[in-house]
Amino acid sequence: MPFTEVNSRMVSATLVPGQKMFSQRGAMLAYQGDVSFTPNIQGGQGGVMSMIGRRVANEATPLMTVEGSGTVMFGHGGHHIHVVSMAGDTLYVEADRLLAFDGTLQQGTMFMGSQGGVMGMVRGQVTGQGLFTTTLKGHGAVAVMAHGGVVELPIHPGRPIHVDPQAYVAHRGDVRNKLSTALGWRDMVGRGSGEAFQLELSGSGTVYVQASEEKL
Repeated sequence: MPFTEVNSRMVSATLVPGQKMFSQRGAMLAYQGDVSFTPNIQGGQGGVMSMIGRRVANEATPLMTVEGSGTVMFGHGGHHIHVVSMAGDTLYVEADRLLAFDGTLQQGTMFMGSQGGVMGMVRGQVTGQGLFTTTLKGHGAVAVMAHGGVVELPIHPGRPIHVDPQAYVAHRGDVRNKLSTALGWRDMVGRGSGEAFQLELSGSGTVYVQASEEKL
C-alpha cells in the first residue's frame, strides 16, 4: 500500500476491503469512505512477545488498526514525514518515529547499542533514546516522522557512519551498530547532550537521519 505525499507533513493511503494497516494513535487527520479505527494491543504482527518487549522497555508506542474501504490522511505534531518502501528486507526504526505502516509487514523488536548488552542500556539511560528499536520486515511501505526532514546516508563496507543517537531515525541492510563515547568520561560527566555518545553503523546499507537532535 504505497503512501501518497500530500505535503511534507502529511501522507494519505488508500484502503481496500481485506487490507489493513497500522498507525500511531492520534495520527489520523482525516478520511473518506467506510474506514474503522480500533486500538491494537498486540503491536502489529509481532504478537504478544513483541508487545511485552516494548512494555518492559517502557516505550510501547500505542498503535491502532486501520481497516475498511477509503482514503486516510496521516500526520502527527507537524513533523516531517518520510516514506520508506520495503522489498522483503528489514527496517530498524525508533518506535516513536513510526507514523503508519502496511499491515503486511511483520513487526518485532531489537535491542540496540552494540547489538544489545550493557551499551544498549547506556544508550537508553544517557542519550534519552529507548533500549529497544522496532523492526519491520517484508514487502510494503512505512511512513516515519522526523524533525526537519530526513536524509538517507549510504553505509559502505569499511566506511562506518557515526550518528548522534538523538538524530537517528532508522536503518536497513546488513548493518552492525555499536555505541561509543565521543569524549573521555571526565569530559562527559554532567553533560546531557547525546553528542557524548555516537552510534556507529558499519557494513552495507542505509541509515536515516533527522535534521535535528530534538526528540519527538
